[in-house]
Amino acid sequence: MENKKFDFNSIIGFALIFVIILWMMYNNREQELKDQAKAKTEQAAQQKAKKETTKEVAKTITDTAVADSVKIQKLEGVLGSFAYSATLPSAQENVTVLENELIKLTIANKGGYIAEATLKNYKKFDKNSKELVELIKNNNAYFNLQLQTKDNRILNTKDLFFEPTLTKVDGNQVLSMKLKSSANSYLEYQYVLKPNDYMLDFDIRSQGLKTVLNTSKPVDFQWDLKTYRNEKSISYENRYAEIVFEYEDGKDDYVGQGKDKEETAEKVTYIAYKQHFFTSILLTQKPLESAKMKSHDLVNDEKVDTTFTKDFKTASALAFTNGELDYKMNWYYGPADYRILDKYDRNLDEIIPLGWGIFGWINKFIFVPLFGLLSSFMGLGIAIIIFTILIKIAMSPITFKSFLSQAKMKVLRPEIMEIGEKFKKDPMKKQQETMSLYNKAGVNPMAGCIPALIQIPFMYASFQFFPSAIELRQKGFLWADDLSSFDEIVKLPFHIPVYGDHISLFPILASIAIFFYMKMTSGDQVMAQPPQDGMPDMGKIMKIMIYLSPIMMLLFFNNYGSGLSLYNFISNLITIGIMLVIKKYFIDSDKIHAQIQENKSKPKTESKFQRKMREMMEQAEEQKKLQGKKK
Repeated sequence: MENKKFDFNSIIGFALIFVIILWMMYNNREQELKDQAKAKTEQAAQQKAKKETTKEVAKTITDTAVADSVKIQKLEGVLGSFAYSATLPSAQENVTVLENELIKLTIANKGGYIAEATLKNYKKFDKNSKELVELIKNNNAYFNLQLQTKDNRILNTKDLFFEPTLTKVDGNQVLSMKLKSSANSYLEYQYVLKPNDYMLDFDIRSQGLKTVLNTSKPVDFQWDLKTYRNEKSISYENRYAEIVFEYEDGKDDYVGQGKDKEETAEKVTYIAYKQHFFTSILLTQKPLESAKMKSHDLVNDEKVDTTFTKDFKTASALAFTNGELDYKMNWYYGPADYRILDKYDRNLDEIIPLGWGIFGWINKFIFVPLFGLLSSFMGLGIAIIIFTILIKIAMSPITFKSFLSQAKMKVLRPEIMEIGEKFKKDPMKKQQETMSLYNKAGVNPMAGCIPALIQIPFMYASFQFFPSAIELRQKGFLWADDLSSFDEIVKLPFHIPVYGDHISLFPILASIAIFFYMKMTSGDQVMAQPPQDGMPDMGKIMKIMIYLSPIMMLLFFNNYGSGLSLYNFISNLITIGIMLVIKKYFIDSDKIHAQIQENKSKPKTESKFQRKMREMMEQAEEQKKLQGKKK
C-alpha cells in the first residue's frame, strides 16, 4: 500500500511541477510579447517623431520667407546654424537650368540636386513620339547628404535650400549651389556643363563648417532613382536594366536582376544605373570607402506596371579631410553608347554588356568597329546584311574545313563499321584499329569539331552585341519600325506563355532558315560519325534537333530586337549558300576516297601525340590480359 501511495504521490508531484513550469513559460511568453509590443511602439514613435521633425523643418523653411526676429528664433530651433540658409531669398521652390546641344538639366534650390534630366536627341517609345527621353522628372530621383551638427541635430540636404549662382567660364556653364550657415560658411555643390557633352563635373566641398558639423565620422549620402520606361517592350527593356559599378582599382561588377538584389563593394569609383539604352552614372575621383547598392524590380505585371522598370538605391558616405568635405565627382546622363562611354577613358565601356572573355574581345575589337564603320554611311538594315556577309566570308575557310572533315569521315564510315563489327567484343582493340585507320588515311576525327567550336564564340558574341547596339534604336528596315525591338506584324488577342502576345516575322524567317540548314547538314553529320558503344544514337538526336532548334529560335527571338533576328536569318541563308557551293564545286566524294586510299599506301610517321596514345592503349591492353590470366 505504501508503494502505491508513494507512486500516487509521485505522480501528483510531477503533475504539479509540470503545471508550474507551464505557468512560468506562459508568464515569460506574455512578458516577451509585452516587451516586443513596447519595442515596436517605441520604434514607431521614433519614426513618427523623425517624420514630424522632417515635416517641421520643411514647414518652418517654407513659412519663413521674411527674416524677422521671431521667425529666426524658430528657424534656429529647428535648423541650428543652418537657419541662415532659410532666411535668404533663395529659400523658395525655384530652379536653375543648365543646357547644351545634348542635354537639359534642371537643378532645384531645395536639395541642390538634379530634379530633371532630359536628353534632347532621343524620343520615348518610337520615333514618332513627341516625348523626349527624361531620365529624371516628377521626383523620381534625389541625392541627399545627411548632416550631423555639433548640437546633435540631423539635417537632410534634400529638405534644405541652396543658394544658386550661375556663371560662364571659358564657354562652360558653372552653377554653384551653396547651403549656408553664414555668409562665409557653406556646403557647396558645383556643377560644370561643357558644350556637346553628356558628362558634367560635380564637386562637393565645404568651407568653414568645422565648428558646425560633427566631423568625427563621415557624412552619409543616399542616391535614389526610379527608372522610367523608355522603350516599346517594358519586359525587354527591364531585362537590361541593372546597376553596374567599378571598385578596387578597375574591377567591375553588377548587382544583378531580380526582385530584390543587393551588393556591397569597397573602394567604389563609379556607380551606373543602366536602363538598357540609357544610363545615369555617378563617378568620383576619390574612391568611396564602401557603397551599398540595391535594385528592386518594379515590373510584376507588364500589362499593369507600365511606367517604371527598376528602383535603384545607393547608400555610402563621404569622409572629411582636415574637417572639411572635398570630393571631385562627375554626373553622366546620356545614352548607353559604347563608343561615347569609351572616349571618357574611365572604364565606362564595361557598363555595356558585351560579354566576358573572348566574347567581349570579339565584340570590342571586331563587331563594334566593323558595324560602326558600315552604319556610318548606309542604312542600318543594309548595314546588318553587309556586316553578316563579311563575317560569314571571313569564317568560310573554317566552314570549308568542317565540311571537308565530315566528307572524309563519311567515306571512312564503312571501314569503321567493319572494324566495329570485327572487334565488338574487344573495345580496346576496336579503338586501336580505328585510330590506326585514321592515321593511315590521314584523317583527323577532331577536324570537324574544332571549326564548329571556333564559330561558337562569334555566335554568342552576336547575342550580346545586337541587344546593346543603340544605333539600332528607332531605326526601321522593311516592315520593322524599330530594329532594337520586336517587329510585330500581328497583335494577338491573348498571351502565349514564353512566346508573347504578338507575332514577329523576322524570327519566323530565321527559324525556317535554320530548319533547312539543319535538314541539309544533319544527314552528313550522322553519316560521318559512326555509332559508338555506350553512346546515344546521334541519328535520333539530330532528327529531334531538326525540329526542336527552330521552335526554340521562334520562341526565344519573338520578343527580342528584330536586328538580332535579321542577323540570324541572313547568317543561316549565307551558310546554306556556302554549303551548297562547297558541296558542288569543292567536295568530290570519289576524289576524297581516292586520296584516302593513296594516303593508306604511303608510309606514315607517327607524331609524338599519336605514339603516346598508341603506347597508352598497348599498356592498357597488356594490363587487361594480365588481369584475365590472374582470374
